[in-house]
Amino acid sequence: MSELFNYSSILAPYMRNLIEMKTSAGISAQRMKWILKEFDDFANARKLDDPRITEKFVREWRATRLDDCGGTLYAKYSVWSQLATLMSRNGCPCHIPRLPKQPKRDFTPYIFTHEQIRAILDAGDGYRLHDTRMGTALIAMPALLRLLYSTGARVSEALSLRNEDMHVGERFIHLRRTKNGNERVVPVCESLAEVLSVYKTYRDRMPVKNLDAPGHLFFVKSDGTAISSNSVYEHFKKLLAKCGIPHIGNHHGPRVHDLRHTSAVHALAQMGRGGMDPYAGLPILSASLGHHSLSATEQYVRLTCAMYPELEETCSPVNAFVYPKISKAHEYHD
Repeated sequence: MSELFNYSSILAPYMRNLIEMKTSAGISAQRMKWILKEFDDFANARKLDDPRITEKFVREWRATRLDDCGGTLYAKYSVWSQLATLMSRNGCPCHIPRLPKQPKRDFTPYIFTHEQIRAILDAGDGYRLHDTRMGTALIAMPALLRLLYSTGARVSEALSLRNEDMHVGERFIHLRRTKNGNERVVPVCESLAEVLSVYKTYRDRMPVKNLDAPGHLFFVKSDGTAISSNSVYEHFKKLLAKCGIPHIGNHHGPRVHDLRHTSAVHALAQMGRGGMDPYAGLPILSASLGHHSLSATEQYVRLTCAMYPELEETCSPVNAFVYPKISKAHEYHD
């Protein structure tokens, strides 16, 4: 466990045990690590000296979380419950808090049109640096944006790619550090392979040591250092403005992550135009996106049919019964 998650409170042994159980099951548990870090800091601040979680202790913690939204609180109470259950089973009886009602997410991702995607990519190609500042992610943006749209990879997954993961000649990319902790392989089309090869050629000309080493990050700034997701988002907002695409902000998009949603919808639309029932393509799309279940991918069928109503005719009546229409409150497990 990294130094960042080196828990130090009296609850630390149980926290580490919980994380080990998750990771041994192939779950990255990254969000749980951060939540446990908050609990660990709270226990230290309260000078907790008895390794027990009481109802009073949880209430005191809750009183400090005034700005947490319903979804965040649900996730944190879930971790409290798992930690308290683990401690109780190991001979340390604890109060196991009840989970609050899980809030429904009234959120629909922004799906870019094909014209908007082309405009964004063209704007990225024409993006220029107007100063001599080093350490900019500008050099990687054209290739990175195309990879996100073409493969449906998450930004964090793309930024974690190493040279050894890029099998461009064999037309695939090996994603190792994923949200769900399961490695997967995504295909690379001919046009993306060409863009990635051009990017690598120019990147390797930079006077940075070991840029082409197998373990070095593939997408880097002009000084060879790692690119942050925030940096990608800032560049993306500028490209949206240049393309005349309104940006609402405050998690309402359009977001960089919406390239992933757009990739899924456009892929299903392409399947439908090829005569394939969109539901028949779900297992393929689900595997490519790295979802654990088809239910997390099924929402894209409705988004696709909403954008391309002519494709709804390709949906089997049987499938339409098995997968009823979703309500306004969309639940995206992504």
